[in-house]
Amino acid sequence: MRAPVDVLIRRVDPDVPIPAYEHPGDAGADLVTTEAAELAPGERAVLPTGISLALPDGYAAFVHPRSGLAARCGVALVNAPGTVDAGYRGEIKVIVVNLDPRETVRFERFDRIAQLVVQQVEKVRFHEVAELPGSARAEGGFGSTGGHAAVDGTTGGNRYASAVSDREGQ
Repeated sequence: MRAPVDVLIRRVDPDVPIPAYEHPGDAGADLVTTEAAELAPGERAVLPTGISLALPDGYAAFVHPRSGLAARCGVALVNAPGTVDAGYRGEIKVIVVNLDPRETVRFERFDRIAQLVVQQVEKVRFHEVAELPGSARAEGGFGSTGGHAAVDGTTGGNRYASAVSDREGQ
């Protein structure tokens, strides 16, 4: 097992808890909001977390949704995952949206709203070429490997699809 990566953190709000892992082995540390908010169906808001970071070079932090909020309340992150670059020093803010068609969602101060995953990232050099080398997948994308029935009854392809086959475990 590798040693933990040291990340410098500053509390923008002096009372905010430091992000923490809820369980051993968790990939994401919980982020909370420092402001109460109420979102009607379809509304979105930018919620402050009360913290800013100094990540080491070669690392980035990614703000991921919380599955419980998605399942119970229909809350999603608009730009998931949000990216926190190593050079960014401002407060981390989370853009949430209420996708529930009927119920209003309320957040109280220090409610957990997202999780922060810190990862090592590679720098790359881009080399422009006239043609890319071939691959088994080629240009297939957006469902080209199948798993759903298309509107016209075929499988795979890039048409709107039914999720019935996935729900039924097929």
